[in-house]
Amino acid sequence: MLQTSAPARMEPAELARAQQVVANISRSFDAKVVGQVRLRESLLVGLMTGGHILLESVPGLAKTTAAQTVAEAVSAEFRRIQCTPDLLPSDIVGTQIYDAAKGTFITRLGPVHANIVLLDEINRSSAKTQSAMLEAMQERQTSIGGQEYKLPSPFLVLATQNPIEQEGTYQLPEAQMDRFMLKDVLDYPSPAEEAEIIRRIDAGVFTPGQIPAAAVSLDAVSGVQELVRRIYIDPAIINYIVGLVFVTRNAGQYIDRRLAGFIEFGASPRASIAFSQAARAVALINGRDHVIPEDVKSLAHRVLRHRLILGFEAVAEQVPVETIIDAIVASVQTP
Repeated sequence: MLQTSAPARMEPAELARAQQVVANISRSFDAKVVGQVRLRESLLVGLMTGGHILLESVPGLAKTTAAQTVAEAVSAEFRRIQCTPDLLPSDIVGTQIYDAAKGTFITRLGPVHANIVLLDEINRSSAKTQSAMLEAMQERQTSIGGQEYKLPSPFLVLATQNPIEQEGTYQLPEAQMDRFMLKDVLDYPSPAEEAEIIRRIDAGVFTPGQIPAAAVSLDAVSGVQELVRRIYIDPAIINYIVGLVFVTRNAGQYIDRRLAGFIEFGASPRASIAFSQAARAVALINGRDHVIPEDVKSLAHRVLRHRLILGFEAVAEQVPVETIIDAIVASVQTP
């Protein structure tokens, strides 16, 4: 039987303060970004847990705007890195430059040394450059000239992928995909939302140089991160999470054999960790001090879609990974 220690009891006042922080960030987000409710939740989950987010969509669906808006809302330092095939690791983490006047090398830190880093079209960078992000994402530090440089806290990486362009791109290795807590796939806006976007452009909402006042401070975000770790998750919920991930590795015993045959490799233990951490954040966003099964279910697509390795038959038959995930969720009894 899997056991977990009970966290310190959360006072109602603490929960209310966390709710206010979430509401302020959400209000700033909604002021600039039209729709994209799930994207807002994913970004909040990443910010509250320190987990990294992979975003996939066609161009023009406000990924960059959303990331920059969240950074402005929390007084965070924001950097955008446009990934290209000729981008070098030193362009991201930094490098040493020789100072002829002093006769010494000086270190110039790269753009990854910020609170929120947007890697735009990450699959356009080479494998060598992509690997430069692994240490930063996992260890929260970079190594330059034998010296280690800690990254600021909070630290959040948002990476975007364009699924419709394949020429000149490099597929992300599974080891790096697994480092992302969530993968969100964005949809086109509805006609009403698209009309609202045009109205806001005409009203000057997106005028360059207009930086709104921060909604919360970075210290407030750090406080919410601490509270997320104290959200109660029952042992039955933990067993439910572990059961979902277990089925991904033994799908033939639990779901339709045709769907199970599409899975080559199931999810790693990082999926279970991502489920538990993200579910705590979702519970707090919804004003609860405990996790319920619906929190886990709402995250199933985002936690598992980039962790299930499907064979070529799935691509040939155009079977969406979400269909397989839904079958896995349906096969595990809800506590």
